[in-house]
Amino acid sequence: MEALIPVINKLQDVFNTVGADIIQLPQIAVVGTQSSGKSSVLESLVGRDLLPRGTGVVTRRPLILQLVHVEPGDARKHEDGGREGEEWGKFLHTKNQIFSDFDEIRQEIENETERISGTNKGISDDPIHLKIFSPHVVNLTLVDLPGITKVPVGDQPNDIEVQIKDLILKHISNPNCIILAVSAANTDMATSEALKVAREVDPDGRRTLAVVTKLDLMDAGTDAMDVLMGRVIPVKLGLIGVVNRSQLDINNKKPVADAIRDEHAFLQKKYPSLASRNGTKYLARTLNRLLMHHIRDCLPELKARINVLASQYQSLLSSYGEPVEDQSSTLLQLITKFAAEYCNTIEGTAKYIETAELCGGARICYIFHETFGRTLESVDPLGGLGTIDILTAIRNATGPRPSLFVPEISFELLVKKQVKRLEEPSLRCVELVHEEMQRIIQHCSNYSTQELQRFPKLHEAIVEVVTSLLRKRLPITNDMVHNLVAIELAYINTKHPDFADACGIMNNNIEEERRNRMRELPSAVPRDKSAGRGPAGEPPAGGADMEGAKAPSAGPQGEQDGTGNWRGMLKKGDEAPSSRPGSPLRGAVNLLDVPVPAARKLSSREQRDCEVIERLIKSYFLIVRKNIQDSVPKAVMHFLVNHVKDSLQSELVGQLYKLGLLNELLTESEDMAQRRKEAADMLQALQKASQVIAEIRETHLW
Repeated sequence: MEALIPVINKLQDVFNTVGADIIQLPQIAVVGTQSSGKSSVLESLVGRDLLPRGTGVVTRRPLILQLVHVEPGDARKHEDGGREGEEWGKFLHTKNQIFSDFDEIRQEIENETERISGTNKGISDDPIHLKIFSPHVVNLTLVDLPGITKVPVGDQPNDIEVQIKDLILKHISNPNCIILAVSAANTDMATSEALKVAREVDPDGRRTLAVVTKLDLMDAGTDAMDVLMGRVIPVKLGLIGVVNRSQLDINNKKPVADAIRDEHAFLQKKYPSLASRNGTKYLARTLNRLLMHHIRDCLPELKARINVLASQYQSLLSSYGEPVEDQSSTLLQLITKFAAEYCNTIEGTAKYIETAELCGGARICYIFHETFGRTLESVDPLGGLGTIDILTAIRNATGPRPSLFVPEISFELLVKKQVKRLEEPSLRCVELVHEEMQRIIQHCSNYSTQELQRFPKLHEAIVEVVTSLLRKRLPITNDMVHNLVAIELAYINTKHPDFADACGIMNNNIEEERRNRMRELPSAVPRDKSAGRGPAGEPPAGGADMEGAKAPSAGPQGEQDGTGNWRGMLKKGDEAPSSRPGSPLRGAVNLLDVPVPAARKLSSREQRDCEVIERLIKSYFLIVRKNIQDSVPKAVMHFLVNHVKDSLQSELVGQLYKLGLLNELLTESEDMAQRRKEAADMLQALQKASQVIAEIRETHLW
């Protein structure tokens, strides 16, 4: 059992060198208000004056005090030095310097406190580590914490009470920590701040030991019998009373040994029945026993925790990679791996594939068949094309001669205008695929090639090369897509099988409608049935007969409708320029761009012409849209996706695999080198800690 506390002290030393608090080691934390006698209790346990004394806040940084018992004859052989028969101390921050004078130890504590916390009552949570080697102490690990205060003094912040409480809770929240709650006997125990704070983290009191100081300063006629018997504040680990040296004794440099002798005499006189269970010596033995049993209970869990952490840090260190020895081979491996992962992401066979959203090739497929496909399907074949536009195109196509049939050139002009609208969504499809190809670069950098994080310059260079390759292929792909639309515009193939079938069905429908009209109007017989038929006796293009090909009447109704008279070409509400007084162009006609006012009703001939053109445009537009919907994804895959996938590795090797760039590209980031060093140090500390625990035999545990 006696070997357990030195083991914990060794573990404390191991992890102090690393500077990390990842293992919660068993220890005893001393908690109390200012001037409650905490420092006096610690000095009594050590047997020497070594702590700064005074009024107000004296302990302003946590002091981790390790007491190591050495036999007088073994001091010379002790691993930490010292001369035979002497007591000495060592600080962690002073390395191997040995302090034999305890006044120097006190001064070093003050200097180190002021170095971090300032000279005017400020506090810090950075601990001071001190080891005391003495034949007069028992093996203990104690943490002296700043005293609980209420009112800020000096340069202390207004929230000094909260800061000190948070600092105390940080240490005593450790489930492996025994809380030594110090309270003065000349105050009401029910108002003890130390016990109140301890109860916040240990409500059952299973790891709280109460210490009552200043038993000799109680008012005359009172005693601490009920308190020492545990009748006032019950504590599971017990309650021990001690008598401290007065300030006069400290000023007169009264030895601690004499103070302990006087304490024993006071207890024998005042509390004879409780003298054997109180006092500084009994407190030291109790703390030693409690800490050893606590360590015994915590050690199996502590050993398992160290082994788990060692395994985790071993994996972390492996992920950081080994230092580069063969630069050429390393660079080629990284380039090859990145290119392979990039291509695999497109193909859908990458190791680190997304599950939360589409990425890579699946996203490109979605762009082709969902985004681009739906966008094309949402394009109205007759969108932006009104009746006025169709009639205007028909009249423009006939020139100065009135037409008998719907001119074919008007259909071609209008259908080209509609087909041109497919170019914008096609180019947008190329842009979306290009953005996804760019996004794959970041995906590969984050998930699949973690080694690249070690070399930020290589990562930047790879991103630049791939981005440049994509940038070069973008205009080529755009040109191809533009050409696909231009090809459709270059030749309107009215002999297309699908278009011919549609025209046949449409002509049959129009002929059926004409026959229905003829049956409804039996008296309206054409003068010459063959006049409106072609050589084979078929209806003319557009299905218009001679009856519908007549010019509109120029009678009064024609004037009212705005046809057959130049007045119909004037804007609504305007008069001829000659009617305006003072007009320089008397008798001139103001021609409109569109000679068919939208307000008037269309004639049956005009209505049929519009229907014919609309049906032809819609039929041919659907054919072209189907072609574009099929050919654009193929063009994007060939000119952009597949080309980048096939030439990526050769492009990377050609631009980066150069002797002059090896040192620059394979320079590790300072952050990565620092993290590898920290992980290596922590792994070494954990392995050493595991060895320390392994040295303890099972007999020592029980």
